[in-house]
Amino acid sequence: MSYANPIMTPSKNITRLLEIMAALRTPGTGCPWDLEQTFRTIAPYTLEEAYEVADAIEHDDIEQLREELGDLLLQVVFHARMAEEQGAFDFGDVVESITQKLIRRHPHVFADAEGRTAAAVKGMWERIKAEEKAAKAAGKGHSAPSGALAGIPLALPALTRALKLQDKAGAVGFDWNDPRAVLAKIREEADEVEQALDQGDAGVTAEVGDLLFAAVNLARHLKADPESLLRATNQKFERRFAAIEQALAARGKKPKDADLAEMDALWNEAKAAEKA
Repeated sequence: MSYANPIMTPSKNITRLLEIMAALRTPGTGCPWDLEQTFRTIAPYTLEEAYEVADAIEHDDIEQLREELGDLLLQVVFHARMAEEQGAFDFGDVVESITQKLIRRHPHVFADAEGRTAAAVKGMWERIKAEEKAAKAAGKGHSAPSGALAGIPLALPALTRALKLQDKAGAVGFDWNDPRAVLAKIREEADEVEQALDQGDAGVTAEVGDLLFAAVNLARHLKADPESLLRATNQKFERRFAAIEQALAARGKKPKDADLAEMDALWNEAKAAEKA
């Protein structure tokens, strides 16, 4: 089938998207930029698109979510096309793999296993996932990592990875039972940061890392996702700083023309206005 100057129209059929990607990756007639991409060069875009999906959800923008999901789907199709060109697998194999996994990990739906509560289902999912990893490793002739913290991807955002590390450690008993105990740990870590600053210790940044890790743990104990919490705080900071800029503009100023005391007072006004 030739993809030179194809007449293609939008379609709800996934086949059309696969055809378009094939056309983009066809040497001689395809897109020069698309043709020079590899798994590694595309990976950052895949992560970016996943975050844009999360951003649309955060803003309750359903139309934007539809568009961003399409962009994320394109990333899957792009990777699958490059794998197909190497004779490794194609998009159909990707679909087959995930459908097999969903059926296998939901025996309470597709078989006769019991598990009608969310907690029971989560435990079953983790057990089956661990069994799959062990079987996959055995098939490759080596044993799967057996440590309690094994299997957490290094490429995860640091906050998310910290949360998963703490979850796994907690599952084997290395955890506090009370959020207040975690709060005490945060105070301890903050004191160590202060001590390092007082001593001019070059290791102060490591102490800040410990403080962040402890803060993630508190969020976990409060059943909150630290990534979502920080995203919400970022939005709050943007909103309040914009209010500072607007207030200064009404005075004929820009932030660089104001001192910290003036901006801090405007910040407090914006904060009070939000609470009101």
